[in-house]
Amino acid sequence: MGLVGGVLGFGLGLAIGLAAAYLVYLRFFAAHHLQDPVIRPLRDLDSEALQRIIPDIPLWVKSPDYERVDWMNKFIFDMWPFLDKAICNNIKRATRQIFDQYAGQYGIESIEFAQLTLGALPPTFQGVKVYEMQEKELVIEPVIRWASTANVIVKAKVHYFEVSAQLVDLHIMITPRVTLKPLVPSFPCFANLCVSLMEKPHIDFGFKLLGGDVMAIPGLYRFVQDQISKQISILYHWPKVIQIPILDGASGATKKPVGILHVKVIRAMNLLKMDLLGKSDPYVKMRLSGERLSSKKTSVKMSNLNPEWNEHFRFIVKDPETQVLELHMFDWEKVKMHDKLGLQVIPLRLLTPYESKLFTLDLLKSMNSNDPHNKKNRGKLIVELTFDPFREDNSRTSLTSDGEGNASVRRDISSNGGVLVVSVENAEDVEGKRHTNPYAEVLFRGERKKTKVIRKTRDPRWSEEFQFMLDEPPVDDKIRIEVQSKRRGLRFRDKESLGHVDINLADVVNNGRINEKYHLINSRNGALHVEIKWNTV
Repeated sequence: MGLVGGVLGFGLGLAIGLAAAYLVYLRFFAAHHLQDPVIRPLRDLDSEALQRIIPDIPLWVKSPDYERVDWMNKFIFDMWPFLDKAICNNIKRATRQIFDQYAGQYGIESIEFAQLTLGALPPTFQGVKVYEMQEKELVIEPVIRWASTANVIVKAKVHYFEVSAQLVDLHIMITPRVTLKPLVPSFPCFANLCVSLMEKPHIDFGFKLLGGDVMAIPGLYRFVQDQISKQISILYHWPKVIQIPILDGASGATKKPVGILHVKVIRAMNLLKMDLLGKSDPYVKMRLSGERLSSKKTSVKMSNLNPEWNEHFRFIVKDPETQVLELHMFDWEKVKMHDKLGLQVIPLRLLTPYESKLFTLDLLKSMNSNDPHNKKNRGKLIVELTFDPFREDNSRTSLTSDGEGNASVRRDISSNGGVLVVSVENAEDVEGKRHTNPYAEVLFRGERKKTKVIRKTRDPRWSEEFQFMLDEPPVDDKIRIEVQSKRRGLRFRDKESLGHVDINLADVVNNGRINEKYHLINSRNGALHVEIKWNTV
């Protein structure tokens, strides 16, 4: 046992001694070989030296796709002393709870930052590429390089010893793709921030433990650097995306149609007597909250306190969690204003998709729960509601064979009705002979819908959306969009055509969506950007 113990003791002591000697070498001798870099102008460099620094030349020099953003770098440089303090304070607050969790465990008495600074050099933008998109989004790709002089020292008190770890000389180079979408008319004008890395990041840093540079250990530096870059790429490399919500629905982010609400107004009972002869001429007026569209109403039932309608209506739903159906009962009058018989609302969140639900509603004077007039019996209204969400995919793909071994792919189009959504985005290079105050007019199946008029511009941007509810897919239909100019006042020849486009909707039905820029017919250089979607239930 004595011999074995001696051998083990000698081996353990040798290992500890070698490790201690290496740390002493790193602490007191290795650092002395570091020298400050020599800075020389480019004209003094030979061809070989110039070849070595080519990778470090900014992208705006090497590629015309990238723009200089010196103003951005100047802004960050001037703000960096304040950003440094703010970011470091946030880091301290965020890590305080994490450090406190380990206090009292494994003999650790406390963990704290002995020093935390990101250094005097801020990140710099080597160039920015901006993509022109026809979608309602902005896509940019900045190249960011940060040769940081950061100094982060964390000290942990373990029993009677104090252990320190130091992060120094952090160098980072990343190429993220930043997408701001969708663009909305509410500050900051985009609803979501999406970020993904387009290339494997380059990360370099120094790490000192007990005063010795651990990264100077042969083989460890490259291994750690590769592992960190690899793990970051796995988490954030394109097509993986980090999505950060900026605006919610209440903040003004534009909502898209998600389904159709079917309303069947069945009948009413025991309505109030509003006419001199003890009768009323009731009708129901209804609308969805949050919509600017005009209300829909039933027919008028003359001289009837228990009318039956059995009439059907449809509404486009954008947010079933917050929208409500507003129902107003009126007594029709030929001359004077129509009298109110009562009202009621139904939150759409009470509905189960694809299931019909019957509601028997007590009509109220107002929606104020403290209104004493609500105690009066105003009759009942019976309605049936069904919410049909849009399908994720408007068509199915099937595989067919001709019997000779040749297979083909065929798309099966749903025969259900749906909503045709037409978004008139903008026009370019439109010009009138007498005036240029352009607006767009959408013509489809006898309906005409117009955008607002934008005065004195050849490149108007409307970004207006129009919706058409249909009972069947518009496979054989065309839609016409005319761009016209309108002069103010009642003058001779106040309207002038600036061009038009006819769009075949078969592609919209087959693909579910098109987003194209069309050349305007009867226009020299005019173009119109239109997005059309077909949503089925």
